[in-house]
Amino acid sequence: MKSAKTLLLALLTLLPIHAVTASEPNKMHTVAAIEGTWTLAFADVQHPDGTRSHDYGDAPKGLLQVDHAGHYSAFIFDSSRPRFAANDKKAGTPEELRAATLGTSSHFGTVEIDTMKGTLTFHIDGSTYPNWEGTTQVRSYQLSGDMLSWKVPPRPNGDIPLTGWKRVSH
Repeated sequence: MKSAKTLLLALLTLLPIHAVTASEPNKMHTVAAIEGTWTLAFADVQHPDGTRSHDYGDAPKGLLQVDHAGHYSAFIFDSSRPRFAANDKKAGTPEELRAATLGTSSHFGTVEIDTMKGTLTFHIDGSTYPNWEGTTQVRSYQLSGDMLSWKVPPRPNGDIPLTGWKRVSH
């Protein structure tokens, strides 16, 4: 009888622990795996011939933030973009405006992770490239420790953008 009471007490003690851990999905299989703040490690492009070059200059800058619900914002800038001579965004020359547009890739929305397929799915609400707004884009990704990288689907010319991020905080 005493052993039955001991077993019952042990079960009652362990059951709540099991219920809590069973109700929490493995964080590596949810957006929690990429939650946090990330700085840009690289923004390159792989060309059809297999060579690789920098897509946003030699020293690109960027920031990625992902919250616990999957809301994200991503910013990539070519740090060599020229400043506007007139010091007025509305008075930029065609060359300054072109460099400002082509030297930036930024978007925000929500992101989902599928660890089985190795994909991130971005639901883009807003973007510096208006054609992306309201679209859903899937990217293959790799997550290794505090490094996250993904491939963007090929551009019309066959170039494949490659983006890498280093985690700053969770």
